[in-house]
Amino acid sequence: MRNQLIAEAIGTFFLLATVVGSGVMAETLAGGNDALALLGNTLATGAILIVLITALGPISGAHFNPAVTLSMLLLKRITRPEAVCYICVQILAGILGVLAAHFMFELDLLQFSERSRTGASQWFSEGLATFGLVMTIIATSRFRPDFVATAVGLYITAAYWFTASTSFANPAVTLARSLTNTFSGIQPDHAGMFIVMQLLGALLATVCLQRLLKDHQ
Repeated sequence: MRNQLIAEAIGTFFLLATVVGSGVMAETLAGGNDALALLGNTLATGAILIVLITALGPISGAHFNPAVTLSMLLLKRITRPEAVCYICVQILAGILGVLAAHFMFELDLLQFSERSRTGASQWFSEGLATFGLVMTIIATSRFRPDFVATAVGLYITAAYWFTASTSFANPAVTLARSLTNTFSGIQPDHAGMFIVMQLLGALLATVCLQRLLKDHQ
């Protein structure tokens, strides 16, 4: 269990350091072009997910996401105490990843985002994005377990662009990104509904995929 938690901490730390750090770098270099900045942020995030899941998946399952951990709990692939420990580590490591990004770019370590991300379209986007992510993980792990890392990286790369919210799809990421007033941030008071919809999306995807895959044991 110790090694599993260390792997989850390392993975979630590097995921948030990449999301926030690449956002800062992309915005700095894009010269005010938001589309270019988002592209830079997207490519870095998709790439790091492939690397982290490939490297750490054999140790912890490479959740790096409380919504994924919830899904694995519902599927009885982990126990309740393991899930609680995973989620606590993911949240803490995500915050440390944001602080590391701030330090690397010589920004104030402690910040609160002022970027507004709210409204029905944003909330629906987060539910849909998380549904798709969990669907990708469950189905790909059943039929092509060797392709999970690539599939997740590609899915998030696409979801950054087809969702109005740019696909946070991760409660730990959402909480951590509320603590950065940079390109990738979200106002702290807007994070709650994102998290609710993410967990709902994960729940619906898990139930749906259990039914779809029931005849493919």
